[in-house]
Amino acid sequence: MREERRLRVFENGVFRRIFGSKRDEMTVEWRKLHNEELNDLYCSPNIVRVIKSRRMRWAGHVALWGRGEACAGFWWGNGGKETIWETHV
Repeated sequence: MREERRLRVFENGVFRRIFGSKRDEMTVEWRKLHNEELNDLYCSPNIVRVIKSRRMRWAGHVALWGRGEACAGFWWGNGGKETIWETHV
Protein backbone atom coordinates (compact mmCIF):
# COMPACT_ATOMS: atom_id res chain seq x y z
CA MET A 1 0.00 0.00 0.00
CA ARG A 2 2.82 2.40 0.76
CA GLU A 3 4.43 1.88 -2.64
CA GLU A 4 1.06 2.37 -4.33
CA ARG A 5 0.57 5.70 -2.57
CA ARG A 6 4.07 6.80 -3.48
CA LEU A 7 3.44 5.92 -7.13
CA ARG A 8 0.16 7.88 -7.17
CA VAL A 9 1.87 10.90 -5.56
CA PHE A 10 4.67 10.73 -8.14
CA GLU A 11 2.21 10.39 -11.02
CA ASN A 12 0.16 13.38 -9.82
CA GLY A 13 3.33 15.42 -9.42
CA VAL A 14 4.32 14.66 -13.00
CA PHE A 15 0.87 15.65 -14.24
CA ARG A 16 0.98 18.88 -12.21
CA ARG A 17 4.29 19.68 -13.85
CA ILE A 18 2.87 18.96 -17.32
CA PHE A 19 -0.45 20.77 -16.95
CA GLY A 20 0.82 23.64 -14.78
CA SER A 21 -1.22 25.88 -12.53
CA LYS A 22 -4.78 27.08 -12.83
CA ARG A 23 -6.01 30.61 -12.35
CA ASP A 24 -8.91 30.71 -9.91
CA GLU A 25 -11.66 32.93 -11.32
CA MET A 26 -13.08 33.86 -7.91
CA THR A 27 -9.88 34.92 -6.16
CA VAL A 28 -7.92 35.77 -9.35
CA GLU A 29 -4.93 33.84 -7.99
CA TRP A 30 -2.91 30.98 -9.35
CA ARG A 31 -3.22 27.63 -7.61
CA LYS A 32 -2.17 24.01 -8.04
CA LEU A 33 -4.57 21.62 -9.70
CA HIS A 34 -6.38 19.21 -7.39
CA ASN A 35 -6.13 15.46 -7.96
CA GLU A 36 -9.67 15.26 -9.37
CA GLU A 37 -8.88 18.03 -11.86
CA LEU A 38 -5.74 16.17 -12.93
CA ASN A 39 -7.76 13.00 -13.45
CA ASP A 40 -10.26 14.94 -15.56
CA LEU A 41 -7.49 16.42 -17.72
CA TYR A 42 -5.65 13.15 -18.22
CA CYS A 43 -8.17 10.34 -18.57
CA SER A 44 -6.07 7.22 -18.28
CA PRO A 45 -5.88 4.37 -15.78
CA ASN A 46 -3.69 5.25 -12.85
CA ILE A 47 -0.18 3.88 -12.70
CA VAL A 48 -1.00 1.38 -9.94
CA ARG A 49 -3.70 -0.31 -12.06
CA VAL A 50 -1.41 -0.46 -15.07
CA ILE A 51 1.38 -2.08 -13.06
CA LYS A 52 -0.97 -4.62 -11.46
CA SER A 53 -2.48 -5.59 -14.81
CA ARG A 54 0.96 -6.04 -16.36
CA ARG A 55 2.08 -8.16 -13.40
CA MET A 56 -0.97 -10.38 -13.87
CA ARG A 57 -0.26 -10.66 -17.60
CA TRP A 58 3.34 -11.62 -16.86
CA ALA A 59 2.25 -14.16 -14.24
CA GLY A 60 -0.01 -15.80 -16.83
CA HIS A 61 2.86 -15.86 -19.29
CA VAL A 62 5.17 -17.49 -16.74
CA ALA A 63 2.47 -20.03 -15.84
CA LEU A 64 2.19 -21.03 -19.50
CA TRP A 65 5.95 -21.47 -19.74
CA GLY A 66 5.85 -23.68 -16.64
CA ARG A 67 3.29 -25.98 -18.28
CA GLY A 68 5.16 -26.01 -21.57
CA GLU A 69 2.33 -24.36 -23.50
CA ALA A 70 4.14 -21.20 -24.55
CA CYS A 71 5.86 -20.76 -27.85
CA ALA A 72 8.88 -23.04 -27.99
CA GLY A 73 10.61 -21.35 -30.89
CA PHE A 74 11.15 -18.07 -32.69
CA TRP A 75 11.34 -16.63 -36.18
CA TRP A 76 14.46 -15.05 -37.52
CA GLY A 77 15.45 -13.83 -40.91
CA ASN A 78 18.65 -13.18 -42.82
CA GLY A 79 18.23 -9.82 -44.48
CA GLY A 80 14.74 -10.47 -45.82
CA LYS A 81 15.77 -13.24 -48.23
CA GLU A 82 14.62 -16.14 -46.14
CA THR A 83 12.82 -16.61 -42.84
CA ILE A 84 13.62 -19.65 -40.72
CA TRP A 85 11.74 -21.21 -37.81
CA GLU A 86 14.04 -22.34 -35.01
CA THR A 87 12.78 -24.68 -32.31
CA HIS A 88 14.39 -24.47 -28.88
CA VAL A 89 12.78 -26.66 -26.27
